[in-house]
This record gives sequence, C-alpha cells and structure tokens, in this order.
Amino acid sequence: MSPQILKEHIQKCKSATSEPFGVNVPLLYSGIHEQMKIILEENVQIVFTSAGNPAVWTKQLKDKGITVVHVVSSKKFAMKAEAAGCDAVVAEGFEAGGHNGREETTTMVLLPLVCNAVNIPVIAAGGVATGRQMLAAMVLGAEGVQVGSRYAASTEGSSHENFKNAIINAQEGDTMLTMKQITPVRMIKNKFYQQIVQAEEQGNALEPLKDLAGKGRARKGMFEGDMIEGELEIGQVSALINKIQPAAEITHDLWDEFSHGLAQPLK
Repeated sequence: MSPQILKEHIQKCKSATSEPFGVNVPLLYSGIHEQMKIILEENVQIVFTSAGNPAVWTKQLKDKGITVVHVVSSKKFAMKAEAAGCDAVVAEGFEAGGHNGREETTTMVLLPLVCNAVNIPVIAAGGVATGRQMLAAMVLGAEGVQVGSRYAASTEGSSHENFKNAIINAQEGDTMLTMKQITPVRMIKNKFYQQIVQAEEQGNALEPLKDLAGKGRARKGMFEGDMIEGELEIGQVSALINKIQPAAEITHDLWDEFSHGLAQPLK
C-alpha cells in the first residue's frame, strides 16, 4: 500500500473497532520509512514485520509502546528476531502463499524447531485453514495461528471476485513456489507463472526476471482480477477451501472444529 492508502485503511479499522489491531509491514518494499511514519502517527498498537531484518525497526517501534511480531522461515531467523527484541515470531512454513522462505521447510518441521529455539511466543502460519490444523499447530507448540488463504476467500476480503473464485477452485498441486532467485513467492500456476518458469529455465539474468515480476503483477492479479497476466499469491491449503464465506462464519467454523477436535480422546 502507498502511505496514503495505508493511512486510510488504518483509520477505517479504527472506526470499525475499539479493540487493538495489527498492521502487517513487509520490509522489502520501497517507501518503508513513510509507512512506518504513518503507523507511528496513527498510534497503531501491534505491528507484524516480514521479509527483512527485524533489527532495523523493532527498537524504534517498541520505544513507542508497540508490540512487534516478526515473520520467520527458519530457526536461525527466529533467534535473530528474539535477539532484536521482538515480542513474538510467526513461524511460516513452505506451504504458505505469497512471500516465502528459501529453505522450503514445512510448517510441521519448522514449528517445533522454532518453539525449541526461542523463549518468546510462537505463532504458526502456512497451511492453516481449518480448526484441526489449528489444533495440530498448538500440539506442536504454537500459542496461536495466522490464517491467510481462507480469509482471502472471505466475503469481506478486498481481493477481486475472480481471485476468490480461483482460490476455491484450486486443486492439489495448483500452487508452486517460484522466483527463488529474487524473492520466493508461492502462486497459482497461470500464464504469468509459466513466463517466470521459462525465464528461470533459460538462465535469464536477475534484472529481466525483476522486470517481468515487477509490473504491478500482484495488484493486477489479486485486486484487478487478471487471472492470466496477474500474480496470484495463495497457499497450498487453497486446495481445502471450497467456498467464499463471511469472515465471522470462517472464524466460527475454525473455532468450532478446533474445540471439537480438542474434546476428542487421542486414538
């Protein structure tokens, strides 16, 4: 988001609830200083940082009383986040949609590795879209879960209806992690994905790859609904999502299935 759009969304969220809410800030994009300035001016209470070095911003945010959580894809980065002063980490496995880790460590392996390595709370992400998956994450040591793909297919989701339909129609194997030479991204296979794969197979230099990927592809796909030329970032768990639902209904379904699973005796 541009700083102005970010400010508008923060103000909309404030008008909708008196409860604390978080802002997610990928650190790899330009304009990060302006985004952080808006977050500080608007007195946001929780910030999730990702795709960058947490040491750069964590102290500045915490000095303003903000709770800081950093997304990691490895035990090493979780330990660095803790050393940087983060209040918690999100252990995001290889299954996750969008920007991802190069290590390709799955959530089931990553989660206990991170839980054993740090003393701060760990939130599980990547491949969590059901209550039973949430319960499994808790058994592995998580104190919470981060759910992306299922809420991307919510009625209230800001993504285009074409993208929501692509999510609920996705089957096993329809997503792939690509662009590992630049910044790894998991996306649905389409014409744009095939162009990236062909460029990588031909051994193209980084600049042509960056040029191919950097033409507003994510906006074109997820928010403008171009299913051919757009970048369609979503997780492997999209294969389990088969309908567009209101966010409240999704939340109730998750909690009901989690509670039911928790009450069942181990077999």
